[in-house]
Amino acid sequence: MLAQLVNLNVFAFMLIFARVGTALSLIPGFGSMQVPVRIRLAFALAVTFVLTPVLLPLLPAAPDAVSVLVLLIASEALIGAFLGLVPRVLVAAVQTAGTMIAMLSAMANAFINDPVADQQSSIISSFLGTTAITLVFVTDLHHLLLIAVVDSYTLFTPFQGPEIGDMADYMAHRVADSFRIGIQITAPIIVSGVAYYIGLGIMGRLMPQLPVFFFGMPIQIALQMYILMTAFSAMMLVFLRYFEDAMFSFTQPLGG
Repeated sequence: MLAQLVNLNVFAFMLIFARVGTALSLIPGFGSMQVPVRIRLAFALAVTFVLTPVLLPLLPAAPDAVSVLVLLIASEALIGAFLGLVPRVLVAAVQTAGTMIAMLSAMANAFINDPVADQQSSIISSFLGTTAITLVFVTDLHHLLLIAVVDSYTLFTPFQGPEIGDMADYMAHRVADSFRIGIQITAPIIVSGVAYYIGLGIMGRLMPQLPVFFFGMPIQIALQMYILMTAFSAMMLVFLRYFEDAMFSFTQPLGG
């Protein structure tokens, strides 16, 4: 009896860790490359250890065939990767906005390491991405990420396999929505940038001797930075509402 209980718990722990560990390794903030691998692994193991007694009634019995076990763990890892990639796509909205702002403010060539994207990106995109992740943790929305991973067992039942078609369709819509939100966040700067470029073009036509590049560059940077400072709070509020609504769709009480 004790051996059966130990085997069952080990199987449940492995199955839960395949989904939870994969999700936590991809979720922004928790899965950042700036966090040491040992800390990320320890956190994933701790969360799995806490969730095992809670999720045990929802798990299937341990299969007899090794091939079935491998497929089951692979499907759980795929679901975990999906749950981890969705928040990354959501955060990509502010990175899109930062890229657009950098292009319109003539700062697109100012690159810096982005701790969210784990790659080189424009300095404004890095700033917006870091601020967005900070606000997610400050406003306790990271709790919603963990709740979504736990409640995913009511949406993606183990042993039934992942719904590849639905997951791909949902991800495609989220990518489109992320780009749309990024453009909407950047709307004030896009309008001012287009108006400034039109005015600069007219001035260049009226005064051909005027060095438009050297004359317009400082004004362009100062104008866009001023608009960014003015609209920054509203931009972050729009992102937080979008992030919360998107992740809330994954939350469903266990057994509900």
